[in-house]
Amino acid sequence: MNELYTILYYGLEIYSFALIIYIFMSWFPGARESAIGNFLTNICEPFLEPFRKIIPPLGGLDLSPLAAIFVLFLARDYGLRVFFNMLAGLF
Repeated sequence: MNELYTILYYGLEIYSFALIIYIFMSWFPGARESAIGNFLTNICEPFLEPFRKIIPPLGGLDLSPLAAIFVLFLARDYGLRVFFNMLAGLF
């Protein structure tokens, strides 16, 4: 059970870094049209889309990725722990 927790924890951490890289790619023209940019678009946009519907851009500045990263942080550091403690109580 501990191995699954570790895999999920680091999976969420890697996904957080992928989001950060995806955000920084918007600063460089043409970076999102590369193979890595297309890959990150495919894995990041489905997660960011609901946040963009809730948080509109403010003066051309998109703050929805910050909210998305915060949610991933909460899920990784608190949600996983609570979930696995509940599972441990069942067995």
